[in-house]
Formats: sequence, structure tokens, C-alpha cells
Amino acid sequence: MLISKMAAEGGGKEMNEIKTQFTTREGVYKLLTHSEYSRPNRVPFNSQGSNPVKVSFVNVNDQSGNGDRICFNVGRELYFYIYKGVRKAADLSKPIDKRIYKGTQPTCHDFNHLTATAESVSLLVGFSAGQVQLIDPIKKETSKLFNEERLIDKSRVTCVKWVPGSESLFLVSHSSGNMYLYNVEHTCGTTAPHYQLLKQGENYSVHTCKSKSTRNPLLKWTVGEGALNEFAFSPDGKFLACVSQDGFLRVFNFDAVELHGTMKSYFGGLLCVCWSPDGKYIVAGGEDDLVTVWSFLDCRVIARGHGHKSWVSVVAFDHYTTSVEESDPMEFSGSDEDFQDQMIHSGRDRANSTQSRLSKRNSTDSRPVSVTYRFGSVGQDTQLCLWDLTEDILFPHLPLSRTRTHTNVMNATSPPPAGATIITNTSSNATNGNNSGANTPGINSLSTALPRSNSLPHSAATTTTTTTTTTTANNTNKAGSGGGIGSGIMDSAIATGVSKFATLSLHDRKERHPEKDHKRNHSMGHISSKSSDKLNLLTKTKTDPAKTLGTLLCPRMEDVPLLEPLICKKIAHERLTVLIFLEDCLVTACQEGFICTWARPGKVGLLSSQNQASSPSGTVV
Repeated sequence: MLISKMAAEGGGKEMNEIKTQFTTREGVYKLLTHSEYSRPNRVPFNSQGSNPVKVSFVNVNDQSGNGDRICFNVGRELYFYIYKGVRKAADLSKPIDKRIYKGTQPTCHDFNHLTATAESVSLLVGFSAGQVQLIDPIKKETSKLFNEERLIDKSRVTCVKWVPGSESLFLVSHSSGNMYLYNVEHTCGTTAPHYQLLKQGENYSVHTCKSKSTRNPLLKWTVGEGALNEFAFSPDGKFLACVSQDGFLRVFNFDAVELHGTMKSYFGGLLCVCWSPDGKYIVAGGEDDLVTVWSFLDCRVIARGHGHKSWVSVVAFDHYTTSVEESDPMEFSGSDEDFQDQMIHSGRDRANSTQSRLSKRNSTDSRPVSVTYRFGSVGQDTQLCLWDLTEDILFPHLPLSRTRTHTNVMNATSPPPAGATIITNTSSNATNGNNSGANTPGINSLSTALPRSNSLPHSAATTTTTTTTTTTANNTNKAGSGGGIGSGIMDSAIATGVSKFATLSLHDRKERHPEKDHKRNHSMGHISSKSSDKLNLLTKTKTDPAKTLGTLLCPRMEDVPLLEPLICKKIAHERLTVLIFLEDCLVTACQEGFICTWARPGKVGLLSSQNQASSPSGTVV
């Protein structure tokens, strides 16, 4: 497999080369250069000091069969185009609508999918000065401006979304930490609103607008401390997940205005959030360079993923990709009822072919079937990461305090079945032989994460046998990656851990367990009390204000499985700000104002300009 070459690839130029295609178990994803959308002049936008480029899609169901429309903002400009995706090359000379704003910049936008037609769409646009505009880019109308005098909130709009299932209600969050519910039918009033407390809870309060006649905002939510960076409605529209600069994910029952659960980032603010298609899991990303998977039902962190070298700006689930695999009964970690229940809820959002395969295999095969959730993330490190959330993470065989689960997709010598996850529980005295940890004090200065199989030049033969027990010394970054969280915090602890646990070599481990070449784990039983005491002392000084590290809100790195990405590719020159999964492609955008379309495996031939499909210029990785 092409992907297995990654473990052997060295540094040098190719590490900084921008990729135009990448390979997963489904096949090759290819960048369609003819389908790039940007400002008509195609000149890179000087992005310093400007708001992130964002992209919104809507399908207007027109008769031509090409009903997709795309909206994106670049600096002071807002564009609205027909989106031709993988079918035809983009024609940037003919935007349906283009707007240039003075004194304020668009920061985010959202289409109302319920009311969209070929003749009319309702597009909400939030602005850096706090206003929200309702426009119709097909009719080229501006129907309303909300918070026009900035009497409701003077801070930047961070996220705007229509309430699911509503033609008139929308929700707006601001960098003030407030969130407001509006109705497009109502006016905002000419004086600052007066509020009356409706409900209060831990670090949040909700007020109603006190006035003689109904006016906007209908509700004011004050959530956490600092900016409210993003929110997302659950697939059924009943729950609302919010991420804030204070590092907390808060999930609310939207209608009952009640807090359902919370989670704290490992470090810094949380910047982005998304729901799994069945509403069972939430993924958040932020300034700790991690993606964190949180179970909605259990209200706890079930996994973290480390692949980014800087802040994670967008996370998104791929509704169209799921892996169905037969597995031995010994490896199955949930009952058939669990699995069928899961598929009943998620099936409607998955691709039809996968759903039929699932039902066929479930009814005719006595062997259990496992399902894998696919999600992606992009960050300020200009990298795209794809992740698989597998059943052994969702339903661990053993308590996490006893065993370590890990997705092994980077093994160069003996890869497991695609997307499969290996679990082992070792009772011998495990050691840390990854001495590069001393040079890269990144995220795992604070963790006992598993080494990635491409973190050493020896390839998988040495690295995949490593099992670690020190809570201070391990490293999962690619060599030289640095890492963004905790850099410098734990230098002394790293030095202590490396000297203490470097006495047993990798080769000793390999000779003792040659048959476990690609099975890796973590055993909590051997952690030395001295090193963990040192860790506690160091982390307490840093996290004292929150006092959450090591609790259910924010478990330690060694207490939850650590995912490694299926792929992690540099795909842009500037920081990435958009990741959207569509049926035929995935869409990314960077701060220079270029919106890129990546054809899914087998979809590249749909492009009418065939020279793109046969172009040899792509980098095979």
C-alpha cells in the first residue's frame, strides 16, 4: 500500500511539499485544480489581520441537476457562485452575487436549507463589528440588518446558524461570550434591550428580553468565560454544543435550556466542534493541538487524537464514509444489539451503498460487524488530518486503567486489516526506548501516549514494539514536529523520565515479543509513583485555576486512548479554515482565499475537463 511508505519517508523537502493527492483505505483523493474557487483575479489574499475565510453550501434543487451553490468570504468581500464540484471547472468570471463591505468584515454565514429554492435563498452573514445581515444573493436583496446600532452586542460575530427545522429562528454567538436567539420576523428595537433571568446554572445563564412587544433578541445566553468560538446543533436539533475560549465544551438541551454535560480541553481554548451523524459523539479541537472525542451518552472523553502541530481550526464528521468489517468474535467489543442500535440511528445519514452492505451482512453472516466513524480536522499548521473512530475505542474490552487501545494504521511491515484496531495487554515491565522524546517536548511531555510508527527512521521494525510506562517521557510527534501544548513546561520531567527508563533498549523488547510486532499497548500498572508525583506537582502549578486535569472533565493523557491520524498532509501555504465533506468530494479552504475541491476515490473522472484526471503532477504519498 502507498500509505505504508509514510513510515519510511524521511524529512527534507518533501515534508514541506504541498500535497495534491493522498491515499486512504478507500482509495486516492485528488485535488481538482480546475475546481478551485477564489476571488475572480485568483490572487492570493493578504490575510494578515483579517477574519477567517469561511464557506457555506446550499442546494436549491434546480431543474438542471446542478443545484449546489457556494458562498465564501475573503477579507471585506463576499461571493456567491454556482458550485460545479467534481463535474465541471469553476467559472470565476460570473459570480451570481458579490458584495464588498466598508468598515466591517464578514466573519461567518449560513444558508436556510428549508426555504432554499432556485429563485430565492436566505443567507445570514455575521460581521466583525457585531451586526447580522439577512440577504438573498439570488434576488440580490438585503432584507434585514440585526443589531444594526450594535445595541445588543458590540463584539465580533463568531458563529451564526439557523435553528434546525425553523424558517425564521437563528442563533448568533459573539466573542463577548454571549449568544442570542433571533426571529427574522421581529425587529430589534431602538434602545438597548432589558433582560430578565430565565435560567441559571454552572457558568451559564439565560435571559429573556423584557419588553412590551415581542422584539429581538428572544433569548440571551451567557456561556463560560471569554469568547464563545463556535456552536453546533445535534443532528436532531434538540441539543446544542458550544466551545469557548475558557477551554470548555458545554452541551445544552436547547429547548429546555438546561446543561447536559461539559468537557475541558487539555490546554487553552476550544475553537471548533461537530457532532457525529447519529448524535452519539462530539469532537472538539482547539489550542491544545488535539482533537478530543466526547461521548454524548456517557458525558466523558473517550479518546484524543494527536497529529496537528498547531491549533486545530475545524473538525467535521464525514457522513459518507464508514467502514464495515467482519471480525473474529474475540475482537468484537459490543453486543449485536449495541451495533444494530448504533446503525439504526446513524444509517439515515450514511451512504446508501454502505447501508445496504451493512443490512445484508448483518442478516446473512453470523460473524459480528464493526462500524467506524470517519472525521477530519484542519489546522493552523496547514495540515489536513483524517481520523477513524473504531469500535475498540467506543467499546473497550477492558477498563481503561488496565489496557490501552490504539488505532494502528501507520505500520510499514505488517499492517492490520484496514481501519482495524489492535488491543494488547502486556504484563511485563515495559520501558520507554524512544529517546527522541527529549528533543521534542510537545504534547506528550504530559502524556504516556504511544509512539507513532513513523516517529523513528528505523521504520516499524523497532518503533512498533515500544510500550511505555513513564508518565513524563514519551513522544508521539513525528521527529522534529515540536508540538504546541505544554512545550517547555515539562523539560525537567522529561529529562528525569528519559534517564530513568532508557536502560532497556527497543531491541530487548523486540526479542522478547517478536510475535507482537504490530501490537502496542499501555499498562498503567507499572507507573512509578515518584514520576507521577513530579508530574502532579508540575501540572498543578499550571492548571490550578481550572483544577480539572485528572478529573472526568479533563482526564490525563494516559487515561484515554490516543488516536493517530490515518493521514496527515500539508495541503496549503496558509492556515486552513474550512473542511466540509460532500458526497463526491471534500472541500478545504485556506486564509489566502482559495477554496479547494478534493475528489473522492473514483469520482475524479466526472470532471468534464479530462486533462485534470490524467494529469501526472500529483504527489503520490
